[in-house]
Amino acid sequence: MNTAGLDSDGREFKNADEMWKEEVGDNQKKTDWYRIGVGYWERVEASVDGVLGGYGPVNDADIKDSEAFLNTLLADCFPDAGRNQHLVALDCGAGVGRVTKNLLIRYFNEVDLLEPVSHFLDAARENLAPQNQMVSEAHKAANFYCVPLQEFTPDAKRYDVIWVQWCIGHLTDDDFVSFFNRAKVGLKPGGIFVLKENIARSGFVLDKEDKSITRSDLYFKELFNRCGLHIYKLKDQKGFPKGLFAVKMYALATELPKRVSASRPKRKAANRPAIIK
Repeated sequence: MNTAGLDSDGREFKNADEMWKEEVGDNQKKTDWYRIGVGYWERVEASVDGVLGGYGPVNDADIKDSEAFLNTLLADCFPDAGRNQHLVALDCGAGVGRVTKNLLIRYFNEVDLLEPVSHFLDAARENLAPQNQMVSEAHKAANFYCVPLQEFTPDAKRYDVIWVQWCIGHLTDDDFVSFFNRAKVGLKPGGIFVLKENIARSGFVLDKEDKSITRSDLYFKELFNRCGLHIYKLKDQKGFPKGLFAVKMYALATELPKRVSASRPKRKAANRPAIIK
């Protein structure tokens, strides 16, 4: 990846390849990269404020904009949702079940949660227990997978939507591409990915403490191209405090999106928040 960036200590890299060679250039370094990343979160309290890096108050704005984005996708891609279509979602980097509980379980009949930090997933099980939910019996948290993204392969054709939020920064570029290529198998025909993530102004920013990378919009688009994914829709997150990274939502399809009919009004394309280093 021919894009310059820097780390959280202010060190500059000529390009991402230089950074990745230093961080994960051999098997031991790559093992350490993922071990340190999970180890960071294993020390974090299993709460909404904990998984949001101390920015718990952004939860409401996050869910509000995610819901608006999801509603446009459901209207376009799943018009029979809520009637005769049984919808299933996968929540990647699910943490304590924040996104599932506040959003996904209200729209999907089943939601599976994928989270590598065991005490987060234990909290998610509790938060999503039937007695703690205010949804009908037709909506439930179905499976809880304590597996990291880079090792997960979904069941074939299970999911209508695979939601990936604030966790993809922990994957190296190669594992990013490998994950999405494996995860494609888990989508039903017409299924989509939603990626919601922090966006660097340019290039990338490496967080040395938790071993994660914040990529620019251009960086993401180059990786999407490597994955054979197409941007169906995108939206900028609004209402976050100043000083945080910008956040974008991408709806990604495995096939080129169909053209919108000229007679149909066009809608406007529209691991945690982090302070810009």
